[in-house]
Amino acid sequence: MDDTLEQVILVDREDREIGHADKLPAHRFGYLHRAVSICIVDDHGRMLLQRRAPEKYHSAGLWTNACCSHPRPGEATDKAALRRLPEELGFSCPLFWKAHTHYRANVGADLIEDEFVHLFVGRYNGEVQPDPREVDNVSWLTYDFLSSDILSNPGNYTYWFRHYMTVFGKKLFEIPEF
Repeated sequence: MDDTLEQVILVDREDREIGHADKLPAHRFGYLHRAVSICIVDDHGRMLLQRRAPEKYHSAGLWTNACCSHPRPGEATDKAALRRLPEELGFSCPLFWKAHTHYRANVGADLIEDEFVHLFVGRYNGEVQPDPREVDNVSWLTYDFLSSDILSNPGNYTYWFRHYMTVFGKKLFEIPEF
């Protein structure tokens, strides 16, 4: 199924559900909606980044955190994160809720992301098998490299990942012990 045909959960500024909308119109008109975002680090303190596939409907070819998605109507945010990680990157691992954040940004192609994000983090050290329809490349990068490169080359990264690095910084690399 074309993921642009999926529905997203519309929310108010307190993340209370107020309705549903088709995903593409929600982004075309900039409706505030619920999202999940996942950051994955390994035992060496590196974060898994993906470069979005060139076919993505927005932010194509940009580097970003492990994966992002939207809970479907009736789906809990943690379940959406656990569903999306193997769909996009071909692996599963325990995920821990980290924080909420909000951003609104023009993401190109006349689309606006206005998202109330539930941010999750996880630790993983195995093989990554990305879906080529979603992911063009992956790389494991350190905080120091990312901080410097985002300052030097902000146009290589998605708006939301730059937002996460600005708001949370090194805390994105901290994973609760099991």
